[in-house]
Amino acid sequence: MELVDSHCHLNFHQYDHDRTEVLRRAFNAGVKRIIIPAIDLETCGQGLKLCAAESGIYVAVGIHPNSSSNFDVSDIDELRRLANNAKVVAIGEIGLDYHWDTSPKSQQWRAFEAQLALASQLELPVIIHNRDRRVDTAPSASSDVIAILENWAPAVPAKLRGRLGVLHSFSASFEIAQRALELGFYLGFTGPITFKKADALRDVARSVPIDRLLIETDGPFLAPQQRRGKRNEPANVRFINAKLAELHGLPPKEMARQTTSNAEQLFALPPA
Repeated sequence: MELVDSHCHLNFHQYDHDRTEVLRRAFNAGVKRIIIPAIDLETCGQGLKLCAAESGIYVAVGIHPNSSSNFDVSDIDELRRLANNAKVVAIGEIGLDYHWDTSPKSQQWRAFEAQLALASQLELPVIIHNRDRRVDTAPSASSDVIAILENWAPAVPAKLRGRLGVLHSFSASFEIAQRALELGFYLGFTGPITFKKADALRDVARSVPIDRLLIETDGPFLAPQQRRGKRNEPANVRFINAKLAELHGLPPKEMARQTTSNAEQLFALPPA
């Protein structure tokens, strides 16, 4: 059974002491390819260094909303340069985060829209982050993100139609899911889909066509129920795959085949 972990921060320090063993466990669990999203220019470089050493690792370059407080247009030039690497498969992770108060909303929007424009120019899909406040107040990050994407999507080049990107670690409403799917986005699911009280999230996942699903760990964060409280790692993506298979009434091997095909389609991945 072959799997793709389409979102794991394998460059983060939590893996520094045993990264080789983490990769070995992933391979033994069937995870043949991993995509590392960046959160700033420094982590872009870290990801590119790792992917140069490992054949199954790919990278997204971008500036996370929580890293956007000092965003400048010169950052776009650097991202464009970094994206020339053949193992860069997306721009990300980018978006809006209203949960943490680390970057002004105006700066988040500025960085987000500039990076969407870059993705269009480079004909690369995007990896979208959206996280809302602890208290449910309007406007939400999810509603602002989808509105921005609805404004951006109609003008993308033909090469990106149907593969605009993924709303990563999806946790928003059914309505947001449907609007994203209508645009041509994929939805990525992580450990919370396995949590005991995540019935609403599972209902959303059940409604997503299987050809629009991606599996992710978001390691080292969001470990699934089976590993809750521990550091997450790519081998655990099999638990996400199994839960999605259960929700859609499919054998895990069939869901693995489908989510792997989806990742290949979205990110134009070569064969494992």
